[in-house]
Amino acid sequence: MNLTLGSLNFQDAGNWPNWQKAAVCAGILAFVVVVGALWIVFGEEMPNRLEQGEREEIRLKANYTERKIKTINHDLYIEQLDQIQREFGALVKKLPGRSEIDALLVDVNQAGIARGLQFDLFRPAQQERKSGFYAEIPINIKLTGDYHGMGGFVSDVAALPRVVTVSDISLAHNKGVLTMEAVAKTFRYLDEKELAEQRAQQ
Repeated sequence: MNLTLGSLNFQDAGNWPNWQKAAVCAGILAFVVVVGALWIVFGEEMPNRLEQGEREEIRLKANYTERKIKTINHDLYIEQLDQIQREFGALVKKLPGRSEIDALLVDVNQAGIARGLQFDLFRPAQQERKSGFYAEIPINIKLTGDYHGMGGFVSDVAALPRVVTVSDISLAHNKGVLTMEAVAKTFRYLDEKELAEQRAQQ
């Protein structure tokens, strides 16, 4: 009573004995039940898994593209970084240290006198404004003289080897005499001790 698929003639299935028909039907039913159970367990999750897989694929492709660009441009990044560091170093060298500030203030004063201007006010701020690696030192100034002298003074200050800016300029004219009130700002770099104190405060 052995049953094998090779012994079954599917073209003559109507003449099979009842036990063969029952066995084949039971096998088909079992297959359908198994497939249905697998679909219930895994089929509903497939769209979500597919969507997750697509998102992961997009993320991995973007990550790969980003790394590829960085790899290709690595030498350019290094070159640009070196250039930035050189430019930054050159700017820092233009900032005076604490010991050079007095000499710089004298230079600003001399720039006005050399242009024939009279200082009615030259008052450096008592309190520096520290920010990052440098300190800002505002100087309130008031000058009287002619127009060309004022323009020459601002130009001379801008040409100083150390960084000095002139802002908040206010001009007044009275009987041929020009008066300028402004804030000249110079900057100095913070020494290692000051930087350490600043980091400790932060």
